[in-house]
Amino acid sequence: MSCREVMKGDVRFATTQTTVAQAAALMRDEQIGFLPICNSVGNVIGILTDRDIAIRVVANNRSANEPVERFMSLAVVACRSDEDLSVAQDLMGEMQLSRIVCVDEDGRVEGVISLSDIAQLGDGVDAAATLRSVTVREARN
Repeated sequence: MSCREVMKGDVRFATTQTTVAQAAALMRDEQIGFLPICNSVGNVIGILTDRDIAIRVVANNRSANEPVERFMSLAVVACRSDEDLSVAQDLMGEMQLSRIVCVDEDGRVEGVISLSDIAQLGDGVDAAATLRSVTVREARN
């Protein structure tokens, strides 16, 4: 197919007032991984991905009932997954967050780590090991 043929198809989009839950449901129902976000006059102002939703809801402990406009402006704070947990703890303290995103050396998201995860495993363990432990623990539950 050519780009022109693809562009003639129906385009799914969300508005700035669409809730995150509605956008997520549309992506799930349409089996797409992203949605253009349009303002009130129909101009595209950004793109929301399924990964954005997962990371921002979990990392920022936010409700999926918020409008996309407010949700898209949330900062995502990240640490490298191979760094010491103290780096993650310091960032969480500075930003007053209870969770932080862990990324690999290429900037790809590996998951989210929380203060309670860190507290359970103690000092001297790196974020990657903690993240693996949390993932395995959650997979078993």
